Amino acid sequence: MRILLVCQANTARSVMAQLMLERLLRERGADGRVTVRSAGVGRWARDRMLASHDARLALREEGIHLAEEGFHSTALAAHPELLAEADLVVTMTADQKQVVAALASGRPPRIATLRELAGEEGDIADPAGQGEDVFRACRDEIKRCLLKAVERLAPCR
Repeated sequence: MRILLVCQANTARSVMAQLMLERLLRERGADGRVTVRSAGVGRWARDRMLASHDARLALREEGIHLAEEGFHSTALAAHPELLAEADLVVTMTADQKQVVAALASGRPPRIATLRELAGEEGDIADPAGQGEDVFRACRDEIKRCLLKAVERLAPCR
């Protein structure tokens, strides 16, 4: 299975979601069966931007140490192959879900918001420019949703 996590710029929410999901999959013994990537769909998304400092700090508190140069963003519009290869695209908002559907050519992959995968409604708001406490809350919300959804994404062996 190939999962693509999407947010606006691929510098905060989708980065945190990717790294936390990869860890959850490793813990479940599913890291070889599931590939996780991330990308941004906003007009300002571009390749090779660095992960947000606040996102890196929030991840560090979870024991995930991401060096400044340890991650570079991907602009989904510049990489249509990511959509073509994805079995599931997970967005942070309903608006992003619509953007991904519009970008998908031919038969789009399954697209859901992270909250939908967790059996909930609503969006995961962008913490950009709002400080460490908002990033922590966003990280915790993403983690909670991932924990609720991981069994559907990669059942235990």
